[in-house]
Parts: sequence; structure tokens; C-alpha cells
Amino acid sequence: MASVLWFRRDLRINDNPLLSEFRQDIVLPVFIFDTQILNKLSKDDKRVSFIFYSVMKLKNDLKAIGLDLAIFYGEPLEVFEKISSICHIDEILACGDNDFYAKSRDEKISQSYKLISFNDAFLLPASYGLKKDGTPYRVFTPFYKSVLPFVEILSQNQYKIKSAKLVDFDYKSIQLESFGFEKADISHIPYIDKPMELLNDFKPYFDMYKDLRDDISKKPYTSGLGIHLRFGTIGIRECIRELILYQKEGIDTSEFIRELIWREFWNMLLIHFPKSEFDNFYAVDIKWENDKDKFHSWCEGKTGVPIIDAAMRELNATGFMHNRLRMIVSSFLTKDLLIDWRWGERYFAMKLLDYEASSNIGSWQWASSTGADGVPYFRVFNPYLQTKKFDKDGVYIKRWVSEYKDIPSGKLYDENYLLMYGDSFYKKPIVVHKVASERFVRAYKDGMIK
Repeated sequence: MASVLWFRRDLRINDNPLLSEFRQDIVLPVFIFDTQILNKLSKDDKRVSFIFYSVMKLKNDLKAIGLDLAIFYGEPLEVFEKISSICHIDEILACGDNDFYAKSRDEKISQSYKLISFNDAFLLPASYGLKKDGTPYRVFTPFYKSVLPFVEILSQNQYKIKSAKLVDFDYKSIQLESFGFEKADISHIPYIDKPMELLNDFKPYFDMYKDLRDDISKKPYTSGLGIHLRFGTIGIRECIRELILYQKEGIDTSEFIRELIWREFWNMLLIHFPKSEFDNFYAVDIKWENDKDKFHSWCEGKTGVPIIDAAMRELNATGFMHNRLRMIVSSFLTKDLLIDWRWGERYFAMKLLDYEASSNIGSWQWASSTGADGVPYFRVFNPYLQTKKFDKDGVYIKRWVSEYKDIPSGKLYDENYLLMYGDSFYKKPIVVHKVASERFVRAYKDGMIK
């Protein structure tokens, strides 16, 4: 009898419950390249290359502690049926996930096998999303105040690696190309080999983080932590422990921890309001225009609005987008172009290296004023004012949109100039911001369900 250790979005050996909580002396560590997920992705998807790289690193790390990793390509239930024909599965240990597919997949597997799930991708168990009256939090600030005292306590729950014997199995390596994917260039992903060094190298910026994190013009004051949390190459408990240690050294990491608690908040909403994955959190029936040509212009970074086009081109080229830019482009898509937030959410799901279902869904509904703790519907981000505030010299815009390289930086946030002359050097904006935003406000009011 063996304990199967099913690695999924916890691609590390440090502080991993799978390597601590098994009850059999014999274990079979596995990773499954899930065809139900991969079949929907582009064959050059950078995330698949990152996962593959991280899986091979995990395999080597497991070998260093006397274990190994069996790697499969297929549908998880079929893989476990294959394994059970070779050895008896006593239990399958896995770290939980909360999106619709993951929950339905795990439910299906639990009907045939004993599946034990651990809270690992997020710090807080589901019960922390409930108020004293038993109802879920819907607003961030009271949630934040409620859970903050427990953050340090929960982060101290550290899993130690337990010794075990390996199942006699085929642990041969696998090539990414063997299941139809191409190796993408992932050299721009920070700290891919030593992810925990990321936080240490970011130490000089924590004290400035609150004031400078939205500056997109120069070196972005962002950590690059997102993709590592998404796939568990850094554990959230280990991350919080490190940040608390820095606080004791006199470094102010409180604002950074607050942002990590936003991530917890979005996860709680998806747990307690699972329908919000597909539907508006609040009942508002907006009559979206959903113009496909405008949507494609947004996707391709060809709207004629400088900050929008720069952000979308960076996303398409690298899989990264600064959080400030995510707010600007999502507001523009929903409130200027009157396109359903779900269209934008799905596009981000295809492109973002650090795509997290709960955070992405929550943030898109926040921006479109359809979600929990959302921005008021009458507040519409002005992309030109945002440019003047966060990229006044046009450094970021000109880095990504060559069509603007000879345009004076002050003209990049001058909507009238762009509307009048944009076609002469690139293209004019596809909407007039004031007109478009007023249209959204009317559509929102009309859609309010009394």
C-alpha cells in the first residue's frame, strides 16, 4: 500500500504538507500534465514551459532527499487507474484548489480514491472568510482587520520533510515536446532557479513600496512574486514568515502583506460565492455592447490609446502586466468599450503568467463595478490622467509602442491631440473617453435590478 503525493500547484519541497502528512511508509510522488487543462492552451504557452521547468527542478530536488517524481500526461482519473493496476493506492494527498474545474475534478477522483486535501496555495482556511454571524465577508477592510492578527500565527505552521521509501515505479523523465508543446522563452521570469532569493533582493524596496509601487515609468517596484505563488515554487507560509522576519529587522513590509491578504480575500469570495466565477457578484444586468472589432483592438494593443496599447502589448509579449495597468485596461474594456468583463477575464486567463482564477475574477468584477467591494460604477478610470500620473515622460509607453517614439511625451495624455492627429502617425483612439464613460454609467443605471 502506498501514499500517492500528487503535486499540482505546490512545486517545491520546502514546507510542503505532501512530504509530511502521508501515513504509509511507501510513497509515490507524481505530477500529471492534465490534458483537460493543456488541450485548451496555445502550444507555445509560456506557463506550460514554466511549469515543465519547475517540475523538472522539483524532480531533482526530490532526488536530493532520496525520492523521485513520476511524471504523467493524461486525465488524472485515468492516470490513477493506471497507477492502481501496478500498486495499491491507500491515499492520495494533494493541495487544494478552488476554481470550478479543480473542484469538479477532485470530486470525481474522491469517488474512487481516498483524496486528502490540504490548504497550501493560500494561507487562510475557508472559515476565516466568515463573520461572527456565519455569513461571508463581502468587503475587504473588515476582512483584513479580522484576519490580520492570525496571519503570523498561521504562517508558523511549518511542515517538515518526513522520510519514506519509494514505490518501485518508472521514474523516467519526459520531454515537453512529447505532448505537443514548444519550449517558450521564459528567461525573463524572475528568480526561476532560486525563487526564495526574490524576497531577499526586494528588501531595499519594501519601505518605498506603498509610495512607488504604481510607478510604471522606470524599474517597476513590483516583486515578481505572483507566478511563484501561483504554482507554489514559493509557499505562502514561507513568504509570510520571511516578511515578518524583515519587520523585526525594522523593514516595513506591512503594505506588501496587505496586498497578499487581498489575494486571500479574493480566494474567500470564490470559495463562499462560487457562482461569481461566471456571474456578476451583484445583480446588475448591464446591456454590454460587446463589439468584437473593438475587443480585438484591445487584445492586440491597437486602440489608439497609448497606455492601453502599451500594457496589452507587454502582456502579449511577456505574460506580465503591472497591477496599476491591469486596473486601467480592465476599466477601459468594460467602461469605455462597454464589453463584458468576462471577455477580458478570459483573455487574461490565456495570457497572464501569474493567472489566479480567484484574483483575476475578483479584480475584473471590481473594475467593472459588478463585484464585491467594487469601485463605484460612476468612477471610470481616465486613461489619459492615469498616464500623466504614472508615466508622465512616456518612458513605458514608448518602450512598448514604437509608433509613439517621435511623439512628445505630453501629447501621449492629450486626448484632443490624439483624436485630431493620431491617424497621421498611428491611429486615433477608438472611443472618446467622456462620451464612452457616460454611456457606461447610463447602461449601469439601466441595468440595476431593484
